[in-house]
Amino acid sequence: MGSQILKISPFSVSRTLIHKSSPTPLFISNKLSKTHLTSSSAKQGASGFGGFPGRVKRSFRSGIVAMAGPGSVQKSEDEWRAVLSPEQFRILRQKGTEYPGTGEYDKFFNDGIYTCAGCGTALYKSTTKFNSGCGWPAFFEGLPGAINRHPDPDGRRIEITCAACGGHLGHVFKGEGFGTPTDERHCVNSVSLKFTPEK
Repeated sequence: MGSQILKISPFSVSRTLIHKSSPTPLFISNKLSKTHLTSSSAKQGASGFGGFPGRVKRSFRSGIVAMAGPGSVQKSEDEWRAVLSPEQFRILRQKGTEYPGTGEYDKFFNDGIYTCAGCGTALYKSTTKFNSGCGWPAFFEGLPGAINRHPDPDGRRIEITCAACGGHLGHVFKGEGFGTPTDERHCVNSVSLKFTPEK
């Protein structure tokens, strides 16, 4: 198996190299004209990468682009309970739903990035958020590779989860006529999200 090099825009703050035969990726960060080479295990706590070589997080002044691989953040139920609030655990890990109109981000439209409240994976840009009037934050598109879709057991809805940790986000609906570029509404629980303002 040869090395895979991911080409990143020149506007990128950090670059990632996935090294051949290495169980964890190596990260090369160019900041303030210095180059640092560290293993993913050293950055795991801060970035939530979890040592999974298929996931890349790239930072830009205008936002964050993320690609995620499924199962990159693995924790036991007890470990999730230790790091999540009871309400976060109920929604992210037990597929609960917050009451409509009560979420912190329902009527929130600041510029920035929405990340998974469980593992910190970048999920949505604020530019894809719109006011659907449904009572939950609505987005017409997630960041590439950051969100997985699964049919609910009853076959009526499509659940969306964080591709990195499997945390429950909400559901996605299509063809509702909101006039968005994708004609989709990602109906997401505020509790499943954390917002990072644009710098």
